[in-house]
Amino acid sequence: MKAKVTAPVPQAGPAEKLSRKKAKKKFRKRKAQGGSGAPGSRPPTIAGRPPKAPENFSQNWKALQELLKQKSQVPEKPLVSQNDDKMHSQIIQQNKKETSEKSKGDRKRTEKDQTTRGSVTSTSKKDRKIPVPPTNTSATEQKEGAKKRTCSDISSHQGDTKHKRKAKEAAVVLNQSTPTDLTKALALDCEMVGVGPKGEESIAARVSIVNQYGKCVYDKYVKPTEPVTDYRTAVSGIRPENLKQGEEFEVVKKEVAEILKGRILVGHALHNDLKVLFLDHPKKKIRDTQKFKPFKSQVRSGRPSLKQLCEKILGIRVQQAEHCSVQDAQAAMRLYIMAKRQWESITADRRPPATTPKPCSEYA
Repeated sequence: MKAKVTAPVPQAGPAEKLSRKKAKKKFRKRKAQGGSGAPGSRPPTIAGRPPKAPENFSQNWKALQELLKQKSQVPEKPLVSQNDDKMHSQIIQQNKKETSEKSKGDRKRTEKDQTTRGSVTSTSKKDRKIPVPPTNTSATEQKEGAKKRTCSDISSHQGDTKHKRKAKEAAVVLNQSTPTDLTKALALDCEMVGVGPKGEESIAARVSIVNQYGKCVYDKYVKPTEPVTDYRTAVSGIRPENLKQGEEFEVVKKEVAEILKGRILVGHALHNDLKVLFLDHPKKKIRDTQKFKPFKSQVRSGRPSLKQLCEKILGIRVQQAEHCSVQDAQAAMRLYIMAKRQWESITADRRPPATTPKPCSEYA
């Protein structure tokens, strides 16, 4: 047997290898992009469409289709149903019945009232026809009834005047204090005018009393007992027309004495106010802000004014222009309430101890 003789295959050069590799890469890229593989042909662009087969659907698409199916199966409810209309008509009928029953009841009540009023008027007419002899008891009862009516009228008038006084401080207010307004401590202040040849002597022109809550319980102008030579309007705020409408001095004096009886009297330089009113008060029940030693040391003055005390202790400015006796009394009361515990403890220490009587021995 003779062996076949094969011709030697020529080996490719490096340039041919590179070109083949490049051609293979290009072919793979075209195949991946969906190309035909023919050289020089571009891959056709295909538009993406949703899959038709239910197997190829995504989970989100399936969930959305289920929701749409559920919505389509549920029927839409009308806004107002026939049952609702029936219920609405029933409610309206019930309301009509209730209103008719109420109106009937009101009519019956009014008829009863009218009958009772008619009976009362008839009885009153009968009483008028029958003459009743006047007795002492009936006269006294009538007087008491009249007094009660006048007191109620005065109380209502007092409420109106309090509102007017707040609106117009210069207006004259003649209040009669009730027992509930009178507290254990009361503050007094007077505005004065000058009499005599040079107006140096002072008389009372306005008297104001305030309770421990700052409420004005008494405020009256006083008719002058002597001709006024100096009204001191810049300080006192008193004018001639105020005193013309004032109360008699003796009346004011009695009323103030009754109000202050048995109570603690608070004020600033009270000796001047009591002197003008010709009144006296127990020393142990006087609380004078001008003579209180802690206030003197705090202000560093032997005779501090009310203006100084209010500015340095209370931080309030008073007596900037014309003085007001109500405001001054309120300021003095506020100072007393601020130092009440200290003040009362000092006054209690000053009082002499109460002496207890010695027990009598059996064999004296």
